[in-house]
Amino acid sequence: QVQLVESGGGLVQPGGSLRLSCAASGTPFSIAAMGWYRQAPGKLRELVAISFRGSSTNYGDSVKGRFTISRDNAKNTVTLQMNSLKPEDTAVYYCYADYIRLGSVWGQGTQVTVSS
Repeated sequence: QVQLVESGGGLVQPGGSLRLSCAASGTPFSIAAMGWYRQAPGKLRELVAISFRGSSTNYGDSVKGRFTISRDNAKNTVTLQMNSLKPEDTAVYYCYADYIRLGSVWGQGTQVTVSS
């Protein structure tokens, strides 16, 4: 069974940092892209950051310069380092993987809350 397992969410004060991790397992098929989306209450799910197999990355405008995505293709893992967190970063963060032969797979989500 294909699955994405996320870890690292929690409560942090404004200006703080958190690190999210995601590990993919359950299939030998290659992953074309792997990254993170988020969804805040009452809002649409939006791109946070994504890493493509050729090493290029893309970030949502609101997180550029604060968040960094890194990926280990050999281990099928992706990490999101989040710095200078703001209250508006509060959301459920979902790991995402686009498998070459399977299509899109989503994780269960992990809550990130930025509050004093």
